[in-house]
Amino acid sequence: MAATSAASEVGAPQESARPRTSARHKARKHALDILFESDIRETDPLVTLEEHLTIDVTVREFTSEIVKGVREHWGYINDAVSERLAEGWTLERMPRVDRVIARIAAYELLFTSTEPNVVVSEAVTLASELSTDESPAFLNAVLSGLAPSRSAD
Repeated sequence: MAATSAASEVGAPQESARPRTSARHKARKHALDILFESDIRETDPLVTLEEHLTIDVTVREFTSEIVKGVREHWGYINDAVSERLAEGWTLERMPRVDRVIARIAAYELLFTSTEPNVVVSEAVTLASELSTDESPAFLNAVLSGLAPSRSAD
């Protein structure tokens, strides 16, 4: 019995050390998954979203909003991000996951009322979790350059 008690005590700090993720963070991550899948399969993001809606009852409303928004403003978002890339860089040259994260963040920065610092922070967090070591700083620079143009619109 003491061994079980000791094991549960050892496990408790690990659980509390785990970072908590918000529902909106999970929704962004799911949108990233859908848009990433769509990019790999070279399908319309709305088709991929619809497939997920038919097989996955846990698609959050915010996930759908992001995917639909990115798709609706695809050209504008791609142009806005491309304009902020360093010379010699293109969207196609970016790692696929960074490109998708940049599109999600650009949609939120340009077409929603989400605070820019929250959007950039979420994008950097996703890049830290899912991409290269250089990606968080790269996306921070690109998206920080994009954030001020929101007030100019």
